Amino acid sequence: MLYLVKEGLLDVPVLYLSRHIVRSKADYYHLLQAVRDHDAWEAWVFYMLDAVEQTAGQTIATMRDIKAALFDYKHRIRATCKFYSQDLINHLFMHPYTRIDFARQDLKVSRLTATKYLDTLAEGGFVRKSRVGRNNYYINHRLVDILLKPSP
Repeated sequence: MLYLVKEGLLDVPVLYLSRHIVRSKADYYHLLQAVRDHDAWEAWVFYMLDAVEQTAGQTIATMRDIKAALFDYKHRIRATCKFYSQDLINHLFMHPYTRIDFARQDLKVSRLTATKYLDTLAEGGFVRKSRVGRNNYYINHRLVDILLKPSP
């Protein structure tokens, strides 16, 4: 992945090849052993190219789903909340969850304002508020669902 980033073919290393390799572990080890034993590079290279192709397709689909969810949130939050900002939308989609302190720091607002924003978003169904110990976590359930969607 770092090579693809270095060559300008990817902006950031977003391909997660490990999932593909774990799902087809037997093939991976069989082909790798064939490289060691018989210098059979061609089959292993084709396996890795197939892994990159499949992973890239899955990553593109995931990114499209995230983009669609982001735009949906953007339009619905803009229509229902007076405090809409693009920074807020970006914050909600930067990580699958946030906390009051994270929002406060990222959005450069007071703790009270960050609490108001996140509680209002929770009431509107945009995030799910979950208390763990003394902290409230605001989970972007739509983003979590996209990220945990099983690959074909």
